[in-house]
Amino acid sequence: MISQRIITAFALAVSLAATAVQTASAEDAPPRQKWSFAGPFGIYNPAQLQRGFKIYKEVCSTCHSIKLLAFRNLAEPGGPGFTEAQATAIASEFQVTDGPNDQGQMFQRPGNLADHFPPPFPNDQAARAALGGKLPPDMSVLAKARGYEWGFPQFVIDAFIDYQEDGPDYIHALLNGYTDPPAGFALAPGAQYNKYFPGGAIGMNPGAGATVDGLATTGLT
Repeated sequence: MISQRIITAFALAVSLAATAVQTASAEDAPPRQKWSFAGPFGIYNPAQLQRGFKIYKEVCSTCHSIKLLAFRNLAEPGGPGFTEAQATAIASEFQVTDGPNDQGQMFQRPGNLADHFPPPFPNDQAARAALGGKLPPDMSVLAKARGYEWGFPQFVIDAFIDYQEDGPDYIHALLNGYTDPPAGFALAPGAQYNKYFPGGAIGMNPGAGATVDGLATTGLT
C-alpha cells in the first residue's frame, strides 16, 4: 500500500548503505525504542510524519532518493496529512526532467502532484562519482528493508507481540552509533566508524545524524 511506503520513508528519514538483514546478539543489536506506531495498535502522528519529510527534504535528499514516492502521496490517506494545496506547493519547489519537447530535447520544469520525487543525481554512476564511490540507498522503504534477526526465544516473542520495528530501531541506533574505532581497526580515508553499521566503516558523515537530531528536536517551522 502506498500509505505504508510513505510512512516508512518519512517516519524515520535517514539512510545508510547496509545489508538488508543481519544476525545480531542481544549485546550488539540496536537498542529497542518506544515507538508510537509499534505493535498491532500503534498509530502514526501526522506531525511526526511531517517532521520526517522535513528531515528528508532538508538533510537526506542531498544524497538519497525516494523514487517510489510521488508528490500526490503527501496528501493521500495514511500519509503525513498535507492538504492537496500544500502537496502541490511542495511539488512546485522541485525541478523534474520532462520531454522530449518538439525539438527532441529533455527539459526541466516544476514538479506537480503526478510526478515522483526526483533523485539527487541523474544516475548511479554520477552519485558514486560525487560521493567517493559510495551509492546511498533509496529511502522509499528503508525502514522496512533494514532489520536484525533475533535468535530463540526472542523471535518467538516478537511474533507473538507483532513487533516489526527492527528497521526503525536500527536507523535510530545507527544515527547515534558513531564512536572511536576499536584499537587496531583500520578506516579507509573519508570513512567513519559506527558500531551498528555492518563492518563498522561507514561513508556517511556523523554530522548528518546531528542535523537530523536538531531538526527532530525543533520540529516544523
